[in-house]
Amino acid sequence: MMQLQVLLVAGTHGNEINGIWLFDEWNKSSLLINTHGIKTFKVIGNPEAKKAGKRYIHNDLNRSFQKELFLSINSSNFERSRASELVNLYGEKGENPCQIALDFHTTTASMGSCLVVYGRREADLALASLIQNQLGLPIYLHEADQKQTGFLVESWPCGLVVEIGPVGQGLLNSRIISQTKLILEALMEQIHQVKNLNLFFPDKLIIHRHIKSIDFPRDKEGNIDGYVHSLRQSKDWQKLNKKDELFCKLNGEIIRFEEDESYIPVFINEAAYVEKNIAMSFTKRELWNLKKEWKQSLIELVHQK
Repeated sequence: MMQLQVLLVAGTHGNEINGIWLFDEWNKSSLLINTHGIKTFKVIGNPEAKKAGKRYIHNDLNRSFQKELFLSINSSNFERSRASELVNLYGEKGENPCQIALDFHTTTASMGSCLVVYGRREADLALASLIQNQLGLPIYLHEADQKQTGFLVESWPCGLVVEIGPVGQGLLNSRIISQTKLILEALMEQIHQVKNLNLFFPDKLIIHRHIKSIDFPRDKEGNIDGYVHSLRQSKDWQKLNKKDELFCKLNGEIIRFEEDESYIPVFINEAAYVEKNIAMSFTKRELWNLKKEWKQSLIELVHQK
């Protein structure tokens, strides 16, 4: 049987330093975190950006894992080269093949702790359901956004992103560090339970399915001329109804939510998304039945020969 190996990534964005700090402390004391004997590889995703105190050098590393880019690597683009390097080192057919990738992030938005799943891969949903069942974390299903692709975890057979906030970029925060450690240990425990076939899947999971993202109000020159309304700021995961306030301008004009269907906003006023023209994303809360095919997919992945 192939040995189960898990890739643990912090610092995919160089100015998200809490996971990096935790990994550094873990390297000093191997007993700091219980991995239940599972082989892990701890990696700083973007070491050059970490040194520079920046999110990235040339491109967002967490948008640089498109397979077509690996075929035509531009060595002058650090993130594209780094994406290829990580896949060659730890990908399914890499030097140290990992079946699962866990990518730890922080956000300036008031997201609390949550999981991000890209698309509807069965093993991802099964693993996310185990963590939601244990810790109650929201699951943000990011899909149907053609402008946002090439995420790191998509290059592994199973992968989840952990997002924790709010915390400023480049700042250590005790709550963020403790939450990162708690979720990391919960993930390793659940993977261990899958390995030992001693696991309990919930019947259902709660999904916040991505619908779309919206930009800030802008003037004719394309400059932002409005800000997130005070009643919307820090209200991630809270339902929006028609006529609720979204943005405000200095002249007092209020821009409201005008859609008939209620949505739930996430990543409200995330600092790193301003450059992506995203003020917040809208999601729809759904209750999904857990499918037996999802469970089987995760079990087979962990026990593959």
